[in-house]
Amino acid sequence: MFDLSFYKNKKVFVTGHTGFKGSWLCHILANAGAEVTGYALQPPTKPSLYEIAKIGNRVKTVIGDIRDFTNLQKAFNEASPEIVLHLAAQPLVRDSYQNPAYTYETNVMGTVNILECVRQSSCVKSFLNVTTDKVYLNNEWDRGYVEDDKLDGFDPYSNSKSCSELVTHSYKNSFFADGKVAISTARAGNVIGGGDFATDRIIPDCVRAAMQGENIIVRNPYSTRPYQHVLEPLMAYLMIASAQYQDGKYAGWYNVGPDDVDCFQTGALVDLFVKHWGNGLKLINKHDGGPHEAGFLKLDSTKLKQTFGWQPKWNLETAVTKTVEWTKVWQSGGDVRACMDRQIEEFINNE
Repeated sequence: MFDLSFYKNKKVFVTGHTGFKGSWLCHILANAGAEVTGYALQPPTKPSLYEIAKIGNRVKTVIGDIRDFTNLQKAFNEASPEIVLHLAAQPLVRDSYQNPAYTYETNVMGTVNILECVRQSSCVKSFLNVTTDKVYLNNEWDRGYVEDDKLDGFDPYSNSKSCSELVTHSYKNSFFADGKVAISTARAGNVIGGGDFATDRIIPDCVRAAMQGENIIVRNPYSTRPYQHVLEPLMAYLMIASAQYQDGKYAGWYNVGPDDVDCFQTGALVDLFVKHWGNGLKLINKHDGGPHEAGFLKLDSTKLKQTFGWQPKWNLETAVTKTVEWTKVWQSGGDVRACMDRQIEEFINNE
């Protein structure tokens, strides 16, 4: 594990900080002593981790749309960041079918806008664009996708994130070839963890059902995905951003996924949740004939492992237990920030 003390007193600009991953990321950075400015829309869910964990008390927050370049640039210039972590996105496959234009505007032009801020600044040394495992042309291979495989996501969400990757590659080649700003992207798989209240995600659906004492309905129990605890990719993002800040040779494109043993069918993931939640929950298979989603998808993270010596720390069962733990602390009115701190410490020490 790299030393988080690198971030002490560093000026960090985080887009999408009011979301699930962004909230955990800001909490880690604040703990590390970073000077964080977040730029995002209002929290996308109610309840939200951002509000529950009082993230706004720990970082400077600017509420704004990533599509609004003027407002974004104003916030960016005031922050004068050294490090930029770009998480802002329309992140849901099903929503992208309902609102494709908004999805492309946010995920593609949002990336253009933040990179324009970086291009027109003189303060940034490290930029990381967080994308997704879904950027790849999905051939339903049983092998993991590697960084040189073709980018061509199928649905509007996945395709827009492929485009975001290509935008980043073009800016890197066109404007940052001198190496003054280190540019990378990170392609992560599905994440789980305490505080995710999104719609159309399996673990939040499990949490809602469990808290209401209802059975869990699974629309596609046989789809296989690389699941990991949210701390896995977040720590990898911070590792990449810090490494390339110190040495531009580390800039590039990285998969951040679990080992093969943690590529689970959705139904098997729900079975794990039911096991650790208890109270007699049951899974009900109810395929709803929804829009196309990949049946099989996993990442090969060999490049990240060989470059940094990185290894996943928590297997999927541990990730589920930590998610259940956080949820039950919140449900009982406990101290969720203390729970987050404890889990971060356990993750770092691999307990």
